[in-house]
Amino acid sequence: MAISPGSDAAFSSQKSTLSESPRSKRFPLTEEEIFYMNCRAAYLTVFKSSLENIISKDQLYLALQHAGRNPSQKTINKYWTPQTAKLNFDDFCIILRKEKPTSKAELLKSFKQLDVNDDGSILHTDLYKLLTKRGEKMTREEVNAIVNLADVNADGKFDYIKFCKLYLTTNEQCLKTALEKLEVDSKLKRQHFGSHIEASPEREPSPVPKPSPRIMRRSDEDTFTNKGDTRSSLLATTRKFKTSVSFTVTMGANSNRNSKLTEPNSVKEWQCVQSKGCFFLEEDGEIVSHQYRMQIAQRCMVYLTIKPLNLSQAEGKPSPWLSVDTALYILKENESQANLQLMCFTELQNREVFGWTGELAPGMYWLIPSTTGCRLRKEGQAVAEEAQLVYRDETGGLLLTQEFRSTLSDIFEVIDLDGNGLLSLEEYNFFELRTSGEKCDEDAWAVCRENFDTKKNELTRRGFMDLNLMEANDREGDPRDLWVTLHAMGYNKALELTEACPFVIDVYADKCKPRIKAVHMEACSGQLEKAVCKSVLSKGDAKVMDGYEDIIVHTYTCDTWITSVIENKSDNKAIIHISNELSRNCVNNRGLNIFAVEVAPKSAMVCQHVMPLNGQQEWMSHSWSWCPPAWPCSCSSPGTAFPPSPTLAVVRQAAKIGATAWSWILSILGRGLPAQCTIAQ
Repeated sequence: MAISPGSDAAFSSQKSTLSESPRSKRFPLTEEEIFYMNCRAAYLTVFKSSLENIISKDQLYLALQHAGRNPSQKTINKYWTPQTAKLNFDDFCIILRKEKPTSKAELLKSFKQLDVNDDGSILHTDLYKLLTKRGEKMTREEVNAIVNLADVNADGKFDYIKFCKLYLTTNEQCLKTALEKLEVDSKLKRQHFGSHIEASPEREPSPVPKPSPRIMRRSDEDTFTNKGDTRSSLLATTRKFKTSVSFTVTMGANSNRNSKLTEPNSVKEWQCVQSKGCFFLEEDGEIVSHQYRMQIAQRCMVYLTIKPLNLSQAEGKPSPWLSVDTALYILKENESQANLQLMCFTELQNREVFGWTGELAPGMYWLIPSTTGCRLRKEGQAVAEEAQLVYRDETGGLLLTQEFRSTLSDIFEVIDLDGNGLLSLEEYNFFELRTSGEKCDEDAWAVCRENFDTKKNELTRRGFMDLNLMEANDREGDPRDLWVTLHAMGYNKALELTEACPFVIDVYADKCKPRIKAVHMEACSGQLEKAVCKSVLSKGDAKVMDGYEDIIVHTYTCDTWITSVIENKSDNKAIIHISNELSRNCVNNRGLNIFAVEVAPKSAMVCQHVMPLNGQQEWMSHSWSWCPPAWPCSCSSPGTAFPPSPTLAVVRQAAKIGATAWSWILSILGRGLPAQCTIAQ
């Protein structure tokens, strides 16, 4: 699942609007697509193109409001620092992931706590005192703009119930108008999108490049002579942009394009070492995992495998993590940890096992696990019923439910990296860092050993259970802290492992016993991104962007997935647009059929990974890439997505002011004022 757009009317109502489009009737929109569609709709109410940059606090403030957010000045300052010169559309999307919208119920609850007479209104005299003297103070003119709205004011009172409804309705109408404009305007649909690159909002994007005019090759046009309705729109797009390249890969069910993974004949006589680990899905869609160092004492033949870890499974229920693809990249240290050389990766497959066999020289190696992210995704639906974690027996004592104990046992299996049935301090600290962000020091570990069952100074499974029971008792049965742990480990409210994939790595060597140790738990980026790019550049098929000899698209195909890397050899940043609309039975890690990527000068980056939705059926990946022409950047005037309604314009301005009031109220309530707070005289 992608990050949900929120529970307020302005965003949730878009699902019904979007479901009416011809595209969504054929291909239902995912949560990720809905999120990005709403992001674009909000952005295009302020800018003419999503390739324009936000260049002021006011523009950021306005764009966030149209996305259903009510940012305080403190929130704005968090993303617009003194060093910030501009933010782009991708930065805007990242901010929306982090800043959740406020629902109508939350707003009403906040206003109600200021409603001393409990009649759905606030006296104007009290409103002036509240908004001009406390919190993020408003000017008298700003408050006048609120109290002068005829629809929400009468007899010297401000009707906050009507005001909340009016504001949310306006938000909904603005987003709906923008979405309808996107649907009917093919130019907007194909051109206005961001790169979907997760990065820090504080970075400064480089200017949009200005490619030279291009001439499309006849062969590219002939490719689509019999593609039905999609042909005309795609050809029209490529004629406009006049520079493109396409890849089409058709795979049969359970295709065997590459050699199957086979064990060396004498592998059972080789020395073996094993370690477990896990991929964890973060809130922003990023994936983190354990990373390892491996020492080989002498030159020998090595056989490495990685596969999902087989945990207990509920009868009749699918186990999502078992279908997640896994891979392992092996990099050799040369002189320092910063200088790593890609040696190989586990590209051969036998069912869910991926492996590699070859000779390695003595030395220190890094093992970096990888998954494409195509199948390790945020959940699409909320769980209807929450599982029970604790209960009280007839004596009033607190106990863990059998279902929760089974889940804790599985978690123990995952964090017991060496598989010896015990948790060392190092293993336990990976768990602590994941769930609390802090490490357990030697003194705390000594206390733990004194109070819970241990063996050889390591925590037993029983001790781990008792540790969680103690946490429940400390909270008098309140399970909220337990749920924090479970969510961090990838479990949903039904105790299903849906946002993590535990795996196991086996390393066999014929002449010496390898040594392997987990050293980090980090985002699957950085060295991994470089390793993936190097492997695809060396093994994939390459096509030069028509007329752009410095832009090369590399595509690597294996039985299970397809990876595309874009290489930019030029001295300028390149913006490449990608369409997957002709693909069949496919899912990509970006969750979008149309998107754009920004490739820095003299660099390469992973464009996308593609996998079959159903591996038992034929699937076809068709990726069409093109460079857009130079984009105008005129940020001084807002776009035309807003309907030209005078009434709506007034409400829009009032909403802007009202958001300040709401954020002030929420910040005041967050400091713990009594439910019936009184206005200072």
